[in-house]
Amino acid sequence: MSRPLPIPFPRTLALCLGLALPAAAQAAPLLAIGSLTGLHDKSGLAGTLENGLPADLLGGMGSALAWAGGNTFIALPDRGPNATVYNPAVDNTASYISRFHTVQMDLKLAASGALPFTLTPTLQATTLLSSPTPLAYGSGAAFGLPSGAPAQNTATRQYFTGRSDGFDPARSSLSPDNARLDPEGARVSNDGKSVFISDEYGPYVYQFDRATGQRIRSYALPAELGVKVLGTTTAAEDKPVNSSGRVANKGMEGLALTPDGKTLVGVMQAPLLQDGNKVIRIVTIDVASGATHEYAYQLTEGSGVSEILALNDHEFILDERDGAGLGDGSAAKTKKLFKIDLKGAADISGKKGDLRSFAVKKSLFLDVASTLIGAGVGISAESVPAKIEGLSWGEDVV
Repeated sequence: MSRPLPIPFPRTLALCLGLALPAAAQAAPLLAIGSLTGLHDKSGLAGTLENGLPADLLGGMGSALAWAGGNTFIALPDRGPNATVYNPAVDNTASYISRFHTVQMDLKLAASGALPFTLTPTLQATTLLSSPTPLAYGSGAAFGLPSGAPAQNTATRQYFTGRSDGFDPARSSLSPDNARLDPEGARVSNDGKSVFISDEYGPYVYQFDRATGQRIRSYALPAELGVKVLGTTTAAEDKPVNSSGRVANKGMEGLALTPDGKTLVGVMQAPLLQDGNKVIRIVTIDVASGATHEYAYQLTEGSGVSEILALNDHEFILDERDGAGLGDGSAAKTKKLFKIDLKGAADISGKKGDLRSFAVKKSLFLDVASTLIGAGVGISAESVPAKIEGLSWGEDVV
């Protein structure tokens, strides 16, 4: 379960399952730990999924955290519950309707205790994500499953789901008509009326109406990010089946929006199949025109990147991590935030192979694992989350 923790500096920086940071990495006090409990969300969905779990399962919501003003945040679950083994042929995914949650975070001074504040998250609403035009769902017949199309679909409201067979095999993974969605990044538009969401399946970057959850725009990402042969499992999409494009389940993991609201910045979790040397791609998207540019980021200690946050129109904070920690049963080592600057960086669009010479400059902003372990509240290396995926601004904390 996500436990966003605000942290002071002009605006508070909140880490999903994390802490709060000032402008520089030297001092990062852990202010509070909160929890959101309960089995059901506010989607109003009834019945069960193919794996026997409730369709309105609250589950985890730490894939993304986006500030919506005041003490309100948008929290994003990913493609839904697939830890329950029921059908490996579809990667144990189910027709869980994609959604985002609106959460209120109340932070108050603590009367006593190890931490100076108490954090009380409250689930306010659950918004289901849909398309006004038809989507491609899997029939399920080849896997002994029913159709992946949700029963709630109408002619003008086709819901996105997490089931891995929700695609058109005649088109690339970048097709906006594919029903499958694995949401990993989210940002609220400056006018507060829409939510931008990035995904791992495509990868995709979509704009949704915040009030209705209906898709209002699909951004065309560079063709080199997608794969031509689609499958329902990792093995069915990675090498040697595909030789270029995103690695299966490691698409556009993080998403930022510059303070002026003009540019979206997505980051891939891992190197593309045609790249190497631990270099991943950062993609900028002009919100108005849809024009894109690509930049190289060199991983140093971690195995991937989960999130990116804009400081201004050219500087960003992103996290670099390993896969160890809570949920993995091992001791966390690399959970670090780095500051990067895209000003003057080379556009690598169309390039492939060894991209190390194009890598943007980076500097350590915060060692999250060390800070959590040294917070004095009994957090061990095994209790640090394996993935810290949500990074967001928040209100000032004084």
